[in-house]
Parts: sequence; structure tokens; C-alpha cells
Amino acid sequence: MAMDANRSASAEPYVVRRAGAHDVDAIARIWHVGWGDGHVGHVPPELVRHRSEEQFAVRARQRLECTWVAESRDQIVGFVVVKRDEVEQIYVDRTARGMGVAAMLLHKAEAEIRGAGHRRGWLAVVAGNQRARSFYSRLGWRDAGAIMYAAGTAVGPFAVRSHRYEIDLTDPAPDDRTGH
Repeated sequence: MAMDANRSASAEPYVVRRAGAHDVDAIARIWHVGWGDGHVGHVPPELVRHRSEEQFAVRARQRLECTWVAESRDQIVGFVVVKRDEVEQIYVDRTARGMGVAAMLLHKAEAEIRGAGHRRGWLAVVAGNQRARSFYSRLGWRDAGAIMYAAGTAVGPFAVRSHRYEIDLTDPAPDDRTGH
């Protein structure tokens, strides 16, 4: 199902759809750049060395069945990965940040989690990524406290200081809360 994300001052029409194999390169590019923006300087340097664009392409292929992309004018501008009750990944291309794309993707993730019968959604955000932490709080997610998140790599997991954010999905859907 497509969703209109034109909730900001932007005149760009955005739609959300399930990701397909043809989206992997765009997802990997957005993920690689976005991950660097939010994580470099906040995670162990050893983990950064394992985060190449090729590695993100492998991870994107592994997650296609639970990935949705936002696109505008046939260009992928963001994506979200939902695994069970977790928003595992959410990234937006630099050119589309501040345009409502992240909020649209997060609302899609909430709808998927709610639709799967979960009463609470959660996500982990690296402790030093204040921009993301503020974003989640503005959208009604609650900081449930510090955690050590196991970031997977080909050589095993790395412990990353993070915060767990949660949202109560028994509340009305986002469109009902905001009047959109």
C-alpha cells in the first residue's frame, strides 16, 4: 500500500512500497552514508571497519522480505526494516532529510508492527546520535534506557552503547494522533 508523505512543506510526492531486489543498490548506498552520519565517532572503530557499502548490500538482500522503501520520482529516498516488533533499520537519503520521509517510514513500521499483533514496538539508537534520539522522542517514542546492542558483522557481534526506544501501539495509529 502506498502512503503520501507530503506532510511537510515539501511539494515532493512520496510513496512507500515493499522493497524488491532491484532496490538493493539504492538501499545499500543510503544505508552506508546514513550509518556513517549517525554512528562514526559513537561506535567502536573496529565496527566502522566492517561497514562497507558492499557489506550493506549483503545485509539489504538478507532483509528484503521485511523492508519498505520510500520513493519520489522513481528514486529511492529512504527505507525501513521491520523485524517482528523491532524497527531494525531506518535511513533517509541526505537529499530528503527534513522532508517528512523518516516520519512516514516510521509510521509505516508502526503499522506493520501493530498489524502483526504486537502491542509495543522498539528500536535501538546509538547513544551518541542525538539527532535520531530527538526525532524518535518528537514522534512519541519513549527512551526506555541504556542498553548494549549487539551489532552483527561477518566476524561476530560488536557491543554498541545504545538506547532502547519504545512506543505503545495500543494507542491510536499515527494519523489518528496527528489529525492527518
